[in-house]
Amino acid sequence: MSAAEPPVAEGDEPVRGPVGPSGLLDVLGVASVVLDTEGRIVLWSPQAEELFGYSAQEALGEYAARIMVHEQYLDLVVKLFADVMETGEGWAGAFPIRRKDGSTRLVEFRNMRLLDDEGDVYALGLCADQTTVRQVERDVALSTRTIAQAPIGLAVLDTELRYVSVNEALTQLNGISAEDHLGRTPRELLPDADADAVEGALREVLRTGDPLINQRIVGRTPADPDREHFWSISLYRLEDTTGTVLGVAGMAVDITEQHQAAVEAETARRRLALIADASARIGTTLELDRTARELAEVAVPELADVAAVDLLEAVVDGRRSSLGPAESAVIRALAVRAAHDTAALDAADQPGQVARYGPDRLVTECVRTASPVMVTHVEEKDLPRIARSPEAAVQLGHAGVHSYLAVPLIARGEVLGALDLKRTRNPLPFSEDDLLLARELAARAAVQIDNARWYQNARDTALTLQRSLLPSHPPVTGGLEVASRYQPAGASAEVGGDWFDVIPLEGGETALVVGDVMGSGIDAATTMGRLRTATHTLASLDLEPARLLEHLDKITEGLDHSIATCVYAIHDPRLRQCRIANAGHLPPVRLRPGHPPELLELPTGVPLGVGGVPFSTTAIDLEPGDRLVFYTDGLVETRQHPLDERLAALLELLDGPDRPLEEVCDLLLRTLHRPENADDVALLIARVLPPD
Repeated sequence: MSAAEPPVAEGDEPVRGPVGPSGLLDVLGVASVVLDTEGRIVLWSPQAEELFGYSAQEALGEYAARIMVHEQYLDLVVKLFADVMETGEGWAGAFPIRRKDGSTRLVEFRNMRLLDDEGDVYALGLCADQTTVRQVERDVALSTRTIAQAPIGLAVLDTELRYVSVNEALTQLNGISAEDHLGRTPRELLPDADADAVEGALREVLRTGDPLINQRIVGRTPADPDREHFWSISLYRLEDTTGTVLGVAGMAVDITEQHQAAVEAETARRRLALIADASARIGTTLELDRTARELAEVAVPELADVAAVDLLEAVVDGRRSSLGPAESAVIRALAVRAAHDTAALDAADQPGQVARYGPDRLVTECVRTASPVMVTHVEEKDLPRIARSPEAAVQLGHAGVHSYLAVPLIARGEVLGALDLKRTRNPLPFSEDDLLLARELAARAAVQIDNARWYQNARDTALTLQRSLLPSHPPVTGGLEVASRYQPAGASAEVGGDWFDVIPLEGGETALVVGDVMGSGIDAATTMGRLRTATHTLASLDLEPARLLEHLDKITEGLDHSIATCVYAIHDPRLRQCRIANAGHLPPVRLRPGHPPELLELPTGVPLGVGGVPFSTTAIDLEPGDRLVFYTDGLVETRQHPLDERLAALLELLDGPDRPLEEVCDLLLRTLHRPENADDVALLIARVLPPD
């Protein structure tokens, strides 16, 4: 043995110099008492003070039997003391003692004879509370039995991370005997089991004292060198009662099967979550393009790196489509989505683009047969059948497309188009499980897309009817400069029944009308057309505004219980006056140079169609430069804000520099009317011109 190596005793650990005291004796609270040959106490430890309740001043010099022994056992103890002193043989046992406070306690004794350097004889008594001793014995027995029989791997490592104890379960996990563990580190024994992570965790627990719970590590061991295993390890720093760090205790459980089951369960959970997400996100509106985008966004990146939603052009136009074996597919791209920047985006048809795919293309096969098409491993020869052109095929190759899946969108027995999926970065090819998931997504989305398609066709028809019924008017008429706008509701809402009109009257007067038929769709647009025609007819009779509204009220009652609001005004440039009647409509705004905008105080009246309530006419003065702003409720009403707050916002927008009327119309619509608003808007602004 070289001089640098520490001495080793057989069966012992290497000697490494002084170590800290053990805390076991402190736990036991062992008391020391020394008696002379007369049985008097000559030494009394602090632990004895704690155990018996007497201080050293009270105990020293006293007969031990008087203060240490229960009177019931006095004769027995005196005899045992005499035997120890005469024969020199020690004695051990337990008997009750009487404490100073009168209580009784069972105490373990170890008694032996002592000799000093002058030959004098003494008796040494070591005492400990028996309850404490038994508890420590039970704890030790339990720990020993638990460690030996535990089904999980247990180990104790010293402060230098060397194994000092392992149980049978750990030797089986590692495939290494207990003897080969001792004195070696985890890195030396298991270099293929994420040694850096294990060693780093051990040192961190040693340094901080914070336990590490259920840390997952992966690797291979001699027990199964050809297969990766997963373990859950927990580490705890070991200290004695004095706080001295002894090492680290570790527990290891093989969770390979649980890990694999968890991976499979997580995959299933994510797929179910994706389907639930699709149910919540797809079809939030009846806008066709948005519904397609929602489908593409759900599919990326969980199912594919690139997703596209394409519809047959005939389907978009509202016609049924069936393809023969030699026919090409004319497809309109509605949405495309990628998880990352990729050349595959450049190869895809952009939203709104119409492309013709030949009969040999895979997407054509998908929509013709109404069946999925999957190419698990895409080879170079497959790219021309996926892409729309040879150039696009090259781009797909550069993007690394290695797996392809197209699923038909089928609703109510009709093939609408296809969900087109590609994988580039995701290394896994499409599987049968992916196909099932894609079909489920396509089936759920196809119904929403079909609803949006038919709704959009109906809405376009109603909007066309609505616009055809609205007037065109000259910018200047009857001493007024006039500007107007009609703004349909958001794409997901039906067309409403808002209208405006500018009607030249005899004598240079002009009638200004703004109205709103309650309801939406073609019925509302048709009712609006009837009321507008009736208003034109009645206006030609030179009726006062209130009288005209009374006639409109009767007409509205006969239109299938329709209800409408309306403001009817007649501007007289000679009198510089405007006569206005209101049927349940929001008040117009008057703007006068040098004055803040104001809402006209008019009798509101009841909506047209209620019947039986008279209307009244109010005359207001209008000077050259004054402006009147008529509008429907879609401009100012929202679900999030009180009406007063929105009307104040309207007045604030109008309280600015004198802009051209066309600019004012654009400003109001741009600022107050949001595309998602569920109501349409009619807006009419008139400025009084100076007399010729």
